[in-house]
Amino acid sequence: MAGRRGWDGQPPASDEDAAARIVSMAAKLMADKGSGISIAEVANALGVIRQTVYRYFPNAESLMAAAAITTVGAFFDRLIVAVAGITDPADAMTEGVLFTLEEITRTPHLGIVLSEANRGSHAPAMASEQAMELGMQVITRFDVDWAHYSFDETLLRELVEHTLRTILSFFIAPNPAGRSRDELRDYLRRWLGGAVLAQAAAAGGAATPAAPV
Repeated sequence: MAGRRGWDGQPPASDEDAAARIVSMAAKLMADKGSGISIAEVANALGVIRQTVYRYFPNAESLMAAAAITTVGAFFDRLIVAVAGITDPADAMTEGVLFTLEEITRTPHLGIVLSEANRGSHAPAMASEQAMELGMQVITRFDVDWAHYSFDETLLRELVEHTLRTILSFFIAPNPAGRSRDELRDYLRRWLGGAVLAQAAAAGGAATPAAPV
């Protein structure tokens, strides 16, 4: 097939295979470097010319975003473990955001995407439909009885959007160096968690944990 020469002697079987291999290599390079990558670097690692990579990705930013998504599933699984057993919505959201902010420093892919957002190229993506859907998939896996707190789908989507914007704000303006982990937790619990409980009360929901099943 045109546009898929090279590949170190192992050409892909389809366009889907080619795109997947490009993304896989980009993710590997990003993990190795801990920073952004260029189309030329990915092409060189695959043994193809840059135009081949451009057939599937128009620029380095779109390729980095695709590479980051390949690690999102594993990150979400770790996040769910981190908040497992927490039934209070304010506590669950607090711990979830705290875990995410700490994970960003340990996972180059997540940091790279937010770094691009800081420069403006991915900022809209933080509140995109795709980001919202991923967020909904995560929040509905929490051990929180959202209906007990009068959170319907509309309110949950707004909570996801607000949480995504909160996380991005911490990346753009990092947590003060002198603030401890416990102090950051208290801050998040007071303002993010407090807003969650206030909304639940305003919607006529419970302000106390749901009874165990």
